[in-house]
Amino acid sequence: MFARSSKSDVILAIAALLAFHALVGVGKGQAQESVTAGAADSEAILQDRGRWDGPSPFRQLELPTPNTLRTGAGRPGPDYWQQQVDYTIRAALDTSTHTISGSERIVYQNNSPDRLPYLWLQLDGNLCGPNSVANVLHLPPLVFGGFIFDFTCASGGAVGLQRVESGGQPLDYKIYDTTMRIDLAQPLEPGATLEFEVDWTWMVPEYGFGRMGRDGRLYEVAAWYPRLAVYDDVRGWNNEPFIGPGEFYLEYGDFDVELSVPAGFIVTATGTLQNPQDVLTADQQQRLRRASTSESAVAIVSAEEAQASSENLVPGSKTWRFTAEAVRDFAFAAAPHFRWDASGWDGILIQTFYRPEATPWEEANRMSWESIRHFSERLGRYPYPHATTVEGPIEGMEYPMLTFVPSYESREDLFFVLTHEFGHEWFPMLVGSNERIHVWMDEGFNTFTNIASIKNYFADEAYADTVVTHLHNLHREHAIPGVEQPLSLPPAEQHDLFWTAYQKPALMLHLLRTEVLGEERFDMAFRAYVAAWSNKHPTPADFFRLMEDAAGMDLDWFWRGWIYTTARLDQAVEVVSDSAGVPLIHLRSRGDMLMPVELRLSYANGVSQTVRLPIEMWYQGPEFIYRARPGNLTAAVVDPRRVYPDTDRSNNRWPD
Repeated sequence: MFARSSKSDVILAIAALLAFHALVGVGKGQAQESVTAGAADSEAILQDRGRWDGPSPFRQLELPTPNTLRTGAGRPGPDYWQQQVDYTIRAALDTSTHTISGSERIVYQNNSPDRLPYLWLQLDGNLCGPNSVANVLHLPPLVFGGFIFDFTCASGGAVGLQRVESGGQPLDYKIYDTTMRIDLAQPLEPGATLEFEVDWTWMVPEYGFGRMGRDGRLYEVAAWYPRLAVYDDVRGWNNEPFIGPGEFYLEYGDFDVELSVPAGFIVTATGTLQNPQDVLTADQQQRLRRASTSESAVAIVSAEEAQASSENLVPGSKTWRFTAEAVRDFAFAAAPHFRWDASGWDGILIQTFYRPEATPWEEANRMSWESIRHFSERLGRYPYPHATTVEGPIEGMEYPMLTFVPSYESREDLFFVLTHEFGHEWFPMLVGSNERIHVWMDEGFNTFTNIASIKNYFADEAYADTVVTHLHNLHREHAIPGVEQPLSLPPAEQHDLFWTAYQKPALMLHLLRTEVLGEERFDMAFRAYVAAWSNKHPTPADFFRLMEDAAGMDLDWFWRGWIYTTARLDQAVEVVSDSAGVPLIHLRSRGDMLMPVELRLSYANGVSQTVRLPIEMWYQGPEFIYRARPGNLTAAVVDPRRVYPDTDRSNNRWPD
């Protein structure tokens, strides 16, 4: 119901609204003062306020309609489903030709309500073939945070398929670059299971699209076997080709993998080693048992032992068997000269594998231990039996239970990459978003969680203080009008992936936590998101809705400004006027990004006051007038702590 009101009623209502706005938001450690406005003052304020020229920035985002699969609260609904894919793989690594020969049995469970006339698989290794889209285009390397990141391959080749059949009968298939479609004789019915086999070979490249590779006798192997693409309720088959910049989107399932390698090699992989008695010495097995309950690193293979193994190659081969449950991928590393350190945290085996000459890797196990503990306490307990990082030629990459990290000169650089890759065990290994499209939900979330991890590990060192200021410096360098792109673009379309995929979303979430929601409120909602979508496939809409539902705040204005546009923030003190001895601070949001305002006021008597004004201050338009307490005001400054990426600080102060 809407009743007609007189002009005086309207003025009094606006006065009450303005008084509410002035009351909300308390300076840190200070009580907010109560202020009121008379009708005459309010009428003058009303005449001075601006209005939004176009659509309200607080309008609702256009999101998919909630349903019983994905609810309006951002959680999986009662009818949510996803496919299950289990793999049994038997493979051998020929180090003379750098070739993997494999045979896999795939069990595909159709949990969808749809009949599937065909299946789509990913053959990411085909990126290395001479006729791949990436090689035909001859994509230039990406300058990535000071590194040259090449998404092509060196010394590799396409995947060779020898057999694709089910029940002894060949299956019809077609290969399209890095994807493969299997046409079924009969559609796979809802609830039905298909079992089929694939035999293949693939040469491990020296440098495989930044995700895996080899260096001498060291192998870091990933994206190496034919894998099912995701079929979901949002897009059906997610069969985007792999051209390098985007990473992976995979179904969850169980793995049983046997890897035959030269006898002198040490292997580490996704999953639990099932036959240690066949591949490890009695001393190594005993050391592992001791390490599982030790907070400090135990040398499973010492530097001297690694050097001796490298110099005295053992003839023949050994087969290592690993099993894993409810994971979305499988990777492994192998070398004859690994040093191997291990420790334990809360029943989880923490492992580091590195060459004897790698530095400063003797500290890497402690870094890994602290990273897993920190992320477990902040995001939710680490769900896998081991957390392992391997030193090698890859700049940094993550797989379930296993990460690849290079050697660095400084311990700060090593920890930055090591903790970043371990953070990926939560995003996207546990919370399985689509990295090939929504890269900010993967790299961005993880870069954000690294902030607290770095601060925790270097708490007593100067490096801890540089993490957030680094983000602001990057904003000045990369957020260039007319050049910057929205975070919502797929990674293959982004030309500054370092900023739009990693650093800007980290800054976004940092400010949402510290300046919009508050740390306790944000942390509670973020943990709820991890819990709700573990081993599932969330979309951006699911994340938006759950954060808003759990935190109790409409954030559509925030997502729109940070993710779907390249909006810029420019908060200003326009002028300070006086109304019967009450200072009126005229604030304006000059940019097209909105954020709450922190306002520091200084008075002639030496008293200062910090006021935090919530986002609701901008509901009526881009201008807001704050009624300060009576007194001789000498200065007014917005964003006094310089926590925002304000594009023009020359207008942040009165008098200027």
